[in-house]
This record gives sequence, C-alpha cells and structure tokens, in this order.
Amino acid sequence: MGISENAGLASIGHWIGGKVDGLSPQRSNEVFNPATGEVTGQVAMGTAADVDAAVQTSLAAFRKWADTPPIRRARVMFRFLELLNAHRDDLARCITREHGKVFTDAQGEVTRGIEIVEFACGIPQLLKSDFTDQVSTGIDNWTLRQPLGVVAGITPFNFPAMVPLWMFPLAIAAGNCFLLKPSPIDPSASLMMADLLQQAGLPDGVFNVVQGDKEAVDAILTHPEIKAVSFVGSTPIANYIYETGARHGKRVQALGGAKNHMVVMPDADLEQVADALIGAAYGSAGERCMAISVGVLVGDVADKLVPVLAERARTLKIKNGLELDAEMGPIVHAGALQRITGYIEQGIKEGATLVADGRDFDPKSAGEGCEEGFWLGGTLFDHVTPDMRIYQEEIFGPVLACVRVDTFADAVELINAHQYANGVSLFTRDGGVAREFGRRIEVGMVGVNVPIPVPMAWHGFGGWKSSLFGDCHAYGEEGVRFYTRQKSIMQRWPDSIAKGAEFAMPTAK
Repeated sequence: MGISENAGLASIGHWIGGKVDGLSPQRSNEVFNPATGEVTGQVAMGTAADVDAAVQTSLAAFRKWADTPPIRRARVMFRFLELLNAHRDDLARCITREHGKVFTDAQGEVTRGIEIVEFACGIPQLLKSDFTDQVSTGIDNWTLRQPLGVVAGITPFNFPAMVPLWMFPLAIAAGNCFLLKPSPIDPSASLMMADLLQQAGLPDGVFNVVQGDKEAVDAILTHPEIKAVSFVGSTPIANYIYETGARHGKRVQALGGAKNHMVVMPDADLEQVADALIGAAYGSAGERCMAISVGVLVGDVADKLVPVLAERARTLKIKNGLELDAEMGPIVHAGALQRITGYIEQGIKEGATLVADGRDFDPKSAGEGCEEGFWLGGTLFDHVTPDMRIYQEEIFGPVLACVRVDTFADAVELINAHQYANGVSLFTRDGGVAREFGRRIEVGMVGVNVPIPVPMAWHGFGGWKSSLFGDCHAYGEEGVRFYTRQKSIMQRWPDSIAKGAEFAMPTAK
C-alpha cells in the first residue's frame, strides 16, 4: 500500500501508476502518533518530478477511462464502496493513530466519506444531458457533460479520508484521472484508499497519490496538464491556491477557514444546548472546519449555561483515541498545540474570562505511554468581545468562546459582520425566529437545532465570504459540474438545409 517497515518505522511513499514509489525520497517528514508523541514513520516529500510522473501516467490512462461507459465506471465505484465498508474500521484505526481523533469519530469520518461514494455510484444518471428536438427547422440541440482530464485534490490533516472522498469518487466516476496530495501529517489513509481502488478494478494511472508539502502543491498549481484543483484548508492558503491556480488557467475550488457560531435563544432547551455545544466544540479536539467555536448567548442564557459548560469541559473523557470510551483525543501535533495555547494566553491578555483552562490537563490520565503526547483539555472563555483575536481568528482547537448579546437581532448582526461564513447554528423552539434566522444569516451552511450542519452527499458543502474561494461547492451536483464541462451540440442533415448563404445572425425558423 505504499508503506514499508524499516527499523520499526513505516516508510510512506507515493502511489503512481498503480504501484509504490518514493520510498527512498530526497526529503522526508516524520509522522507522529499524537497520543504518545512517538515517531511512527517517515513520509516522502514529493518533488515537481514526482508530480509530473503522476500526471504523465494519468494522461496515458485518461482517454481510455473517459471513453469507458459511465455504467462501467459506476461498477468500479460499487466495488470500491463494498471494500470501503469491509475495511471501515481498519481505515478508522489508521486515522486515529496518525491524527489522534477518537476511534468512533474516525469511524464517522469514514462513513460520511462512504456516502459520497454511494452518490458517485449514480453517475450514469448524474451525467444525463438535455435534449431539445426541433429547436429550429430540421435542427436538434443537446448538451454533454464531459470530463476535464487530469484533476487534483490538496487535502487537510483533519479529515484524511473524508475530504479526499469528497473529491475523487465524483471526479473519477465522471471520467477524469485524479491526483491526490494529502497532508503529510497523516498520510497513510490515502494509500489505503489507493490500494482499495486498485482492488476494485480501477485502471492504473486513474488515481495517483503524491505525498508532500508546498513544493508538491506548487508543482500541481503550475502544471499545464492539470485542469482543476480542489482544496480544503486554512483561508490564507485557500486564497493562495485560488489565485495561483486561476492564474495558471485552472478551475479552482478552495474551501478555507471558519469561525462557526451557535446562537442560543432564551427559549431553547438548555440541556440539549449543553450536549450540542460540548460535542460540537470539543469533538475531534475542535480540529474541524465545522466545529462550533463561538457560543452566542442571548439575554440571560449565559448565566444559566456557562456554569454547566464549564463543568462538562472539565470532566471530558480525554484519552488515547483507541480507547472506546474516549470523548476527545490529543491535538494533532506539537506545533498545533503550541499555537492553540498561544491563543489561550492571548485571550487572557485581552480580558476574556477563562472559565475552564485546558492547559491544566494531566497527560498521565490519558492512558499508558501518553505522557509525551500532544494533550490539551477543553477550554472555555466567557465575556468574549468581537474585538478580541480569540473571536476574530480561527483557533482550530478545543477552545469555546462565549459572547453575550442582548437580542436575536444583535446575534444576527454579530455573525454577519464576521469575515468567516462557513457554518452556523441556532437553538430555539420558535419557528418564526428559526425562519428569520435562515433567511437573514449570511453563512453558507445553517443548522436549526442541529449543531454541525454538514450537508448530505447529494446537497454539497461550502461556505461564504472568506470560507470559500471559487464558484462551486464540494460534492453533490455542484461537484459533478466542477469536474465536468458542458458541450452544446446542434445538428441538422442535408435534406433540411436551404440553398444559399445566410449572412444574418441565425434565428429559429
């Protein structure tokens, strides 16, 4: 699967042309188990030459794959779907070991990715075209949706299976060849999926993996034969991906950062709210682009809710993610831990009230061998104001900031003024308030009494403002449109063609 063992460490390479490559790279990065801090492997850092090798093998495979009938491409997806279901737990364990998220959360990640594969199995229906008989005398007009060629995905560490599965199943089912550049932090899931695709009967070269960092990314963005790039990550990088890719003539779909709010109205069921906020803020250690990181507490809600949240945050079951009763695992790597604790210090300095301090967490309580892991407990701030950095910026960790507002209108105004507009949630019993919220809020994905409103596979994922660069959301029908281009064909036959040249603009006759 592109992984070999050497002196107890895994050597993680590329997957190019249906086989392992790059196990003796010019450069490599260490891969860690976040729970223990242990180095578990070395991942190859791809070069422009590696990217070009992957592209060339894709170009060799493209025409035959594009000409394969959609129903046969769908059958490969069906077999891939069966293999993913059979190996769901293996993939989840791999994710937990390299990312740190708890095993049940990793299972959920794989399951949500599987749903995109299920959607991609319907590609014959999704590619059906429009046809108009007799648009003019003797002339018929129809449209086709055809694949682009070689397309690429650059994916983040926080969902090493699900986010790639947002991309490549639809791209491949539509007839493209796909190059995946996963995060070097947790690279092994990409190779497991490559192996399963091969077992499913996908021709060599249709799916390739190049591990790496910015060097590989820049090679993808500038390669003349890569026609489209999908990206999920932070807003500054999404902006860079979008501008660089577009400048080189590519379609770009770049999903950026988030600062997701949950508005809690005074009429909400506060027990349900506490459950929702704790899960949405601290699940996956807050390392989700749809995590709730701001509670917007309306009226007198804060006085009732904050003490409950503080107690729940302090008593989270924080353990090695492979422990089945774990509610939260470690931070993904040491650098992320340092960045998050820096934000906690910043929040204190700016005058927010630190109600629960995750820095007090004792790693020894996480389990045997966890003393050197990248641990942080649930952190809760109250009396946060919009001018503070912990409100304005994406922390991407288990830090929940509570902002107090007087009215529903204040809550809407607060959220609409933020630069990020990925996801938002409202908890209320009032249908009129919920309807107004859905219509007035300037955010791409909205939940009403749903804390993490990630759309299902056939709807599509994407935010607004600085949370999305490009015109198409991920997966769903917009994903099909992104990975295909429309061609319009008008046709007539000699018996219906009038004699004589026509110099006027053609019109229907």
